[in-house]
Amino acid sequence: MNKIISAEITHKRVLFLAFPVVLSNATIPILGAVDTAVVGQMGLATPIGAVGIAAVILTAIFWLFGFLRMGISGLTAQALGEGNNIEANALLIRSLTIGFAIGLFFIVVQAPLFFGALWLSPASMEVKSLAKEYLDIRIYSGPAVIGLYGITGWLIAKEKTKSVFFIQFFMNSINILLDVIFVLKFDMGVAGVAYASLIAEWTGLLIGIWVTKEAFGNRLWKNKNYIFDTVQLKRMAIVNSDILVRTLLLQAAILSFMFFGSSFDDETLAANQILIQFLHIASYGLDGFAVASESLVGKAVGAKKIDNFRQTVKMTSMWGAITVIIMAIFFGLFGGILISLMTTSNDVQYITVQYLPWMIIAPLIGAASWMLDGIFIGATRTADMRNMMLISFAIYIVSLFIFLPSFGNHGLWLALIVFYMARGITLGLRFKKIELTMISN
Repeated sequence: MNKIISAEITHKRVLFLAFPVVLSNATIPILGAVDTAVVGQMGLATPIGAVGIAAVILTAIFWLFGFLRMGISGLTAQALGEGNNIEANALLIRSLTIGFAIGLFFIVVQAPLFFGALWLSPASMEVKSLAKEYLDIRIYSGPAVIGLYGITGWLIAKEKTKSVFFIQFFMNSINILLDVIFVLKFDMGVAGVAYASLIAEWTGLLIGIWVTKEAFGNRLWKNKNYIFDTVQLKRMAIVNSDILVRTLLLQAAILSFMFFGSSFDDETLAANQILIQFLHIASYGLDGFAVASESLVGKAVGAKKIDNFRQTVKMTSMWGAITVIIMAIFFGLFGGILISLMTTSNDVQYITVQYLPWMIIAPLIGAASWMLDGIFIGATRTADMRNMMLISFAIYIVSLFIFLPSFGNHGLWLALIVFYMARGITLGLRFKKIELTMISN
């Protein structure tokens, strides 16, 4: 049996899997913070809000197909647990093919897509105009971004998280460098931020293909009959369609949060955009241990090892709890300093500080849902993920109607916290089903 499959589940193995992902993910909110900070040096709220709205729209569109990251991770880990390396490699090639096709589709339909997204947003016309400028440039990174989802999921399943870090670090370093050059040196404004991301993301895809070249060995990529095998495609489609529905609802919640926030004023929109970066920092920090769960749970399920499954859940959850407590303390102590670094607008700074306590509460409440996502992805219990998200989203909508009219932007943040709480509780209620299924098999 493959060495990584038979290896004991230890704290060292969990940390070796998680730590590169934590470092990798740390560069993502840093990138978002730099995007916000470089336009924030213009001293205006409008460019900050425009980048925030545009980035949320594109993230919502691209991450709808994040199932290629999550689905490939779980399916590949289970294939490895079963000792089926050929199928594990085929999954990567399938995901790249699908990712490229989806990315090209969005380039073709960008005009009506962006018109509809911006029409739904209650942001000011000035914000919408700048956001459209960003979107028109960044959409061409679609095939690269979505293709990278499959590459990342495959590398996670293979426990090659150092390669994930290498790709993400190199890509985001290029992005940050080009941000500074294009915006601060050449005064390209919002367009400069978009071009920086476009160049960096295509560079990241090329690096990703290079580090996964082993999957293209033995001319497997030319074997169309196996790559597009009906049985395997059907299984992949079921898993991915469940995750797609789950992701649609998750993105709808985040997108509605930004849109409702933009209905107040440009300063409040900018404040929410800054605080969303803090929330990303927390979720990405915890994601390393959720990702470790995906890989190790998937292999345990594939190999039918219930003890490995239980040990994985125990260890990853413990480290996740430690991480999230550190995050909450960090935001409480240094949140005000970070806000002042991210914008020079006194009005935006003042408003953002008023909502900072939510960034202390959010990681503590959201931790359970983020960790359970990793466990359920590894076990490919995607129908449960879909159904529990439907319930949680309904609770979120009800919360918006209750809290938003009475408490304004504070009510908006409270509804989001309730959403995270509902996700953790509903998934937790389905957890025992994974163990029962493993025992019965």
